[in-house]
Amino acid sequence: MALPIVTAEQRLAERTGVKLVLLGRAGVGKTSQLKTLPEASTLFVDLEAGDLAVKDWRGDTLRPATWSEFRDTVVFLAGPNPALPADAPFSQAHFDHVCQRYGDPAQLDKYDCYFVDSLTVLARWCLAWAKTQPQAFSERTGKPDTRGAYGLLGAEMIGALTHLQHARGKHVVFVAILDERLDDFNRKVFLPQIEGSKTANELPGVVDEVVTLAEIKSEDGSAFRAFVTHTLNPYGYPAKDRSGSLDLLEPPDLGALIAKCAATHKTINNQQPQRTAA
Repeated sequence: MALPIVTAEQRLAERTGVKLVLLGRAGVGKTSQLKTLPEASTLFVDLEAGDLAVKDWRGDTLRPATWSEFRDTVVFLAGPNPALPADAPFSQAHFDHVCQRYGDPAQLDKYDCYFVDSLTVLARWCLAWAKTQPQAFSERTGKPDTRGAYGLLGAEMIGALTHLQHARGKHVVFVAILDERLDDFNRKVFLPQIEGSKTANELPGVVDEVVTLAEIKSEDGSAFRAFVTHTLNPYGYPAKDRSGSLDLLEPPDLGALIAKCAATHKTINNQQPQRTAA
């Protein structure tokens, strides 16, 4: 049996999935970015039951209503992790059980993108669930243990989002509200509105791209909306571009931005070597 090496040519020929976090203040138009994605190949995972902004979007929608339902959705969309024990979420046993309810996962082949809106609501569901688990109670007194609940919240959220991030060949968009706060030195900072600190702190390391949809003021006093994509930006917004293909400010078109990121590896693969002068 040969070592299962994936060659550079094979890897670069694979279908690329962009994993992205979309941040923005409430009302800036995050959910409306769904309209820039193809209706036939995008699955909207609606956690907010607030799809008024996209009521004329004619794509397919899933509406899990609890943390347990979301975990079932994740393992169905991304498949199982064969390394996990049978009693663990996202294991082969979990996947098989969910398939008995949801049917053949081949029905997902038509989707190129999962749009999950929003992590803000999802974290609230997860915290409510975590507060009912044994880890959320003191072994000695039986009283609620807030630290235990928040510890479980962080582990569960990162575990689920990391698993969905491994949906190979699919674009995955996580949406969250962005809050403006003051730090201990009275400086303005922007943070994702997500219960607990672990998810907000570790999420940028899980995904390829972090973009903030914001209103940018130009020098003449006018304003326009744009995606802020670079970590070092003059606005202080959270951002990260692992593809290296994005400008500091990109037009507020999520479909075009994903296409630009996904094309990066193909461009590199097809680049002609530069000739140097003798």
